[in-house]
Amino acid sequence: MSSPLRAVGQALLGSFLVLAGVAHLTFARTEFRAQVPPWFPADADLVVLVSGVVEIAVGAALLLVWRHPARAVVGLVTAALFVAVFPGNIAQLTEHRDAFGLTSDTSRAVRLLFQPVLVVWAVWSTGAWRWWRRRRVPPPEQHP
Repeated sequence: MSSPLRAVGQALLGSFLVLAGVAHLTFARTEFRAQVPPWFPADADLVVLVSGVVEIAVGAALLLVWRHPARAVVGLVTAALFVAVFPGNIAQLTEHRDAFGLTSDTSRAVRLLFQPVLVVWAVWSTGAWRWWRRRRVPPPEQHP
């Protein structure tokens, strides 16, 4: 895959996160509150507000940071964000809670399948996986 394709992927993901973050704070706030599991030990509205700010910050970082290693770090943080919200998505399925038009267990289950796609998108588009592997592999020994 080419570097321009990765850049487009990174920009699209960043734009998506900024929009989602703005939605958390404004027009979709009620829908996002419905996704916070009732057992989560924090006020649902506060969770939605904080997660919206985090999504805007991460999305903006994806749109602004293009040089390694910072770009890769932003990719890893983005992937971690997607992993962090996964339990809430599982809870939405197992607790049969409707939000964002997900009104059946089938639709909620299909949504779960896209969470790993978002994780892969974050690490692929930012080159985080390649950066992490190069960083962890010791350089080959040179013989005189």
